[in-house]
Amino acid sequence: MSEVISNQISEDNSPQNTKNPQLSWMIVFLFSVSFLGLFTILPLRKIMIIDYRLTFPSGTAAAHLINSFHSPKGAKLAKKQGRALGKFFTFSFLWGLFQWFFTATYSCGFSSFPTFGLKAYDNTFYFDFSASYVGIGMLCSYSITISMLVGAILSWGFMWQLINNQKGDWYSADYPSSSHEGRF
Repeated sequence: MSEVISNQISEDNSPQNTKNPQLSWMIVFLFSVSFLGLFTILPLRKIMIIDYRLTFPSGTAAAHLINSFHSPKGAKLAKKQGRALGKFFTFSFLWGLFQWFFTATYSCGFSSFPTFGLKAYDNTFYFDFSASYVGIGMLCSYSITISMLVGAILSWGFMWQLINNQKGDWYSADYPSSSHEGRF
């Protein structure tokens, strides 16, 4: 964290805990991470794909997709998928623009609609009418979508209530529910 952020925290901070991000340091860091990834992936590709003949899922999927474009049936399907993508992009953009006009603050408008009642809304359990969530739900399999929904209901509907009832015992009662500090 930077020194500005560390000064806002009341804990004792040492220079070992802080790093002021400067442009020169960030450029060197990003280049080193990028080239480290590049030089690491080449030997891994040789070992895993060429030597062990393991199928690489993303590469195999990309190859099937590229090969499907080079057939008459695949070209028609690609045009149809491109038109559908354009329609849904336009709808998502217009819906986001509509939401932007009708949102005054962070917890206002369609981004936090109190579908389950005001008591649930006070505990940050609400419905978000975001088109990106619909797209993610369409891309993911049913098992992933259902497990994420059940996990959200369990964590926000039940576990958060149990944790909130322990206010003063497990953590200080002075902290708001949005605090991430874990001190007593």
